[in-house]
Amino acid sequence: MAVLRAVLNNDSCLFFPGSAKDRKRSRAMWVRKIENMPAHFSYERGIDQPNNETLEWIAQSKFADNLQYMKNTGVESIKRDAEGIFHLTDHKDNVHQARHVIFCTGVMDVQPLIGGDIAPIFPYANLQTVDYCLRCDGHHIKDKATAVIGHTKGAAWVAIMLYERYRPQAMYILLHGQPSQFDPETQELLDMYGIKVHSQEVAKVLGDPKKGMLTGFRLADGTGLHAEMAFVSLGMLVYNDLAKQLDVKLDERGFVVADAQGLTSVPGFYVAGDVMAGTKKQIYTAWDTAVNAADAINMKIRSARRAEDLKQFRKI
Repeated sequence: MAVLRAVLNNDSCLFFPGSAKDRKRSRAMWVRKIENMPAHFSYERGIDQPNNETLEWIAQSKFADNLQYMKNTGVESIKRDAEGIFHLTDHKDNVHQARHVIFCTGVMDVQPLIGGDIAPIFPYANLQTVDYCLRCDGHHIKDKATAVIGHTKGAAWVAIMLYERYRPQAMYILLHGQPSQFDPETQELLDMYGIKVHSQEVAKVLGDPKKGMLTGFRLADGTGLHAEMAFVSLGMLVYNDLAKQLDVKLDERGFVVADAQGLTSVPGFYVAGDVMAGTKKQIYTAWDTAVNAADAINMKIRSARRAEDLKQFRKI
């Protein structure tokens, strides 16, 4: 969306989608079916396919020359010089220059280590019997026994909100060997709703990994728990390395702080999407922040041109 808006604003745009390694670390790479976005229901890969269609449309449009698509290229480092120009070094050691940057590197969900490895959760996550976003995927639990993996107050509230919305057959929280961080008021709600809390570490995911069919979890003490759905609530990895290189202001969780237009504490450096502080981590909110940033940049470009045009006009 940042690219589309910049191109349609008739501004020249360099687009770095990331290297193959970067893309594998991207949340978008692993998101499959999307059921909370109008018109996205038919896509097998609900983010990648619309993105690719957008780039194909731009390439065939009258605005194609506005876009320099740096396919399979990621930015490794960034500096801003005394003239306000950003110097971006890609993973092939090529240096590119830009007057403005929209930073949209996103986040990734923290995965649980099961038997010392994150791999056991993936077959179920890939087929959405293990989910991460209550707002995106909470509806999947309707009429299904559900577990939440996490030990923070936030994890408890995921369980509470899921229960209040969908009243599943069973709901419980797996602390996965970590101490509970629930306050008394939150624990009272868990007790009221009959949401059981299990402290033992998860030793095994039960089910058919080839079909992504979850049947439950086995705990370290041998206890077996039935679950047809699970939510992981262990926090997020915030991809803010480039922002840190510029000493951009971050919040306590590492998200990039910005104003309503996405402008950060560094002039010319804007942020959009999930890496931005204080936003819902949704496609439509990411789009909105991207449009805000691209439009703000376009206003600066137009204002500079207008001032120059007025100067020349007044000489006539």
